[in-house]
Parts: sequence; C-alpha cells; structure tokens
Amino acid sequence: EAKTVLKVYTAIEEEQLPVFKEAFEKAHPDIEINWQRDSTGVVTARLLAEKDNRQADVVWGLAATSLMLLDEKGMLEAYKPKGYDQIKDQFKDTRSDNPTWIGMDAYASAICFNTVEGENLGIAAPQTWADLLKPEYKGHIVMPNPGSSGTGFLTVSSWLQTMGEEEGWAYMDKLHENINSYLHSGSKPCKSAAAGEFLIGVSFAFPGVILLNQGAPVQIIQPKEGIGWEMEATAIMKGTPHLEAAKAVADFAASAEANALYNEYYQVLARKDVAAKVPENYPAGEAELLIDNDFYWAAGKREAILQEWQKRYGSKDAPKS
Repeated sequence: EAKTVLKVYTAIEEEQLPVFKEAFEKAHPDIEINWQRDSTGVVTARLLAEKDNRQADVVWGLAATSLMLLDEKGMLEAYKPKGYDQIKDQFKDTRSDNPTWIGMDAYASAICFNTVEGENLGIAAPQTWADLLKPEYKGHIVMPNPGSSGTGFLTVSSWLQTMGEEEGWAYMDKLHENINSYLHSGSKPCKSAAAGEFLIGVSFAFPGVILLNQGAPVQIIQPKEGIGWEMEATAIMKGTPHLEAAKAVADFAASAEANALYNEYYQVLARKDVAAKVPENYPAGEAELLIDNDFYWAAGKREAILQEWQKRYGSKDAPKS
C-alpha cells in the first residue's frame, strides 16, 4: 500500500528535521513527511500567499503568532490532539474548546557576546537592553530581521510591549546606529558572535549554550529588563486532502515523546508531564525574566510592525543567502 505523503511546512532548525521525521515515521510507517523548511517570515508569507491555493497539509514548528494570523483568516482546521489535557495553558488557545493550533516549546531573547573579542577590543559585555546603545558597541552588533526571523519578531514585539510603542521605536532608532547588519536567521547572530565574526549577536539562548559547551568563547546574557519569548506551534491546514494523516502529526507533535525531542533544543516545554532537562551552562532564572507576552496583540500588529521596521531599518539588511 502506498504511503501517504504529507507536505509539512516548518521553520525549525535544519538539524532537527531528520530527528523529528525519523521519530514520527517510526510511529507511523504508513505516513511520510516531506519537509518544506525556511525561516519564520518566509514560511508565514508563503502560507498567506497560498491562502486560496493551499499546498501545505500541516505546519509543524512555526511561531504561534504566525499561526494566529492564519487562524484569523480561517486557514486552520480545528482539532484537539490526543493528550491535550497535558498541555500547559500558556501553550494553547484557552479562549476556545476547538483549538486550531497547539504549542510545542518556547524560546526567549538573549544576547550572545564573544569574550575573546571583547577582551581584544577592551569592551565589556552588555548586561541590559539599554547597554546596547553605548557608543563602544557601534558596528559590533548583529540581530535578526523580524520579517525573516521569529526570534527577530519576538524581540522587536517585546520591546514595543514593555517600553510602549513610542519609546520602543525610539530605542530601536538608537540601536540601529550601533547595528552592523540584520541577519535572516534567529540563531545566526549567536553563531556569528561565537565564531568571532561579530562581538554581539541578539538571538536566543540555546544555540549559544550548545556552542559554549563545545568550547566557543561565548557568554549568554538575558537582559534584566525582561525578555521576549515565543512558542513554536503546530496546526493542520484547512482543506488538506489527508486529514487523518495530518491529525496523526498533530497528535505526535503534542505527545510526551515529541516534547522530549524538543527538549534537545529548548528547555521550556508545552507538556506538564515532561520534566525539562536544562543543559549545562544554560542561564539561570530565565522563567522569571519572560515578559507578560500578549501574543494576540503581536499577531494582530505583525504586518504593521514589520512594514514600519523595514522602512526604518531595512538599509542594513544582510544579503539573503
């Protein structure tokens, strides 16, 4: 009997794809996953462009704010996956008993600082978001473009929420003067800082921790003013001709087994019954620094925020590879 081939859109990191595919297909040998992977902004734009001619069967691993945007446009299939009761409230849409998306894990903003380069330049590590405006950091900072990267968008969204919109844009205007370039990946600024290509990368903690544990001279800082965060989430696309197979992906994505796999890359998990292992050297106290994030505000304002951001700061975009 021929396998059901599912087209699964995702923004998860490249190294996770074979791990998730193997685990799912082992549990469901009659279903094959065909990944379509790109950065958060690209996947979101593609899904929106395909609204009237949908190509994806499932989205497994995309920013929850992106899925909320699709949900507003009636593009998602309501489905409550198996084990739903074991999902923490902040990882599901508690406004409805017919959820259209389910959270997987969470990641938060962080600053990665190259300690060797800092010593060579005689520049100390920043401890706060405000520190990034200091003149000595001019030209030494990279961060993700929020239109390309979910990490970039959660960072910008968190500044606008915590500082207020006027102050948030004023902060980013000053920060822009110190930025070398805006990269098109959430993990790349941290990887670039760890490699010594730049002094500072605004990113998220996990890639920095992995590189630190591999011996890279990188310090991970979570600014004390508070850090933005985002959920990765899963949803079934409305109109998929393979609904039962798509439900199997949603069930697996919400399972304890899948959450244990997510824990290899993230330390905040959706399931109540999976105790997250925290890797060595992961910054302590992250949970206390997470802002009170209004995901629905962020999803509703996403397009306007990205247009304004690109108009103000797009001149320093790195070339897209």
